[in-house]
Amino acid sequence: MSGMSEPRDVELCTSDGVRLAARLWVSGDGDLACFVGHGFTGSSRNAHIERICQALASHGMTVLAPDFRGHGRSQGLGTAGADEIHDVAAAVGWLRDAGFGFVAVLGWSMGGTAVLRYAGLGGDADAVVSVSAPGTWFERGTWPMRLVHWMFLSRTGRVTTRYLRRTRLSGAGWASVPEAPAEVAGAIAPRPLLIVHGDDDHYFPAHHVESLAAGAPAAEVWREPAMGHAEVATSAELLDRIGAWVRAAHERAAKVCDDERRDG
Repeated sequence: MSGMSEPRDVELCTSDGVRLAARLWVSGDGDLACFVGHGFTGSSRNAHIERICQALASHGMTVLAPDFRGHGRSQGLGTAGADEIHDVAAAVGWLRDAGFGFVAVLGWSMGGTAVLRYAGLGGDADAVVSVSAPGTWFERGTWPMRLVHWMFLSRTGRVTTRYLRRTRLSGAGWASVPEAPAEVAGAIAPRPLLIVHGDDDHYFPAHHVESLAAGAPAAEVWREPAMGHAEVATSAELLDRIGAWVRAAHERAAKVCDDERRDG
């Protein structure tokens, strides 16, 4: 991991006025950066997110990982991937202002929801990686997702989540149902999109990755045998493959730019 700095703290502010705590890993290559979005009740200081960020930085990319609203040291209230697109936008904007020409957005579970919706709704991303994200809303067919619904929809659940998981959730609900990831993922093209899903995901069964693949036919889809859910289930080998995929997307984009300059 030569050329990679120790992480430092960064503060972001979203377009709707939420202050976010973030951590930044600076690596050797000046043009390539990525956003990393954690899952529900996670944070940038979660051991698995730190492992993911360090692995990506070892591939020569600068990594910015915020705590989503309502999570960790950030302000605001969590909304299960709806308003979190503003958090992605704030991080990408910070990286653009810092001079990075190629920014990939990567997210795990709720973070995957956020990056798919951000990029699919026109957000400024050069490549997208979604790991263990849902394709559709309101999954109640698995016990973990029934628990998540209780955490959001009941006062007892929100209080319990605040004290046991240090996660503050909005009790207001959605004024209108936002676009589901599978409804907008197709609009990410022609930008490269990688969808990763474990065959043993106990939160989101196979129909979620199938709906994402159907909604985004240009995407590359990795169905991972024996993989469970999100950050905890992401192996070092899978991280190496994801890092190589992002670097390849960056190299293809750089080649296109070089060809355009020569032709121009």
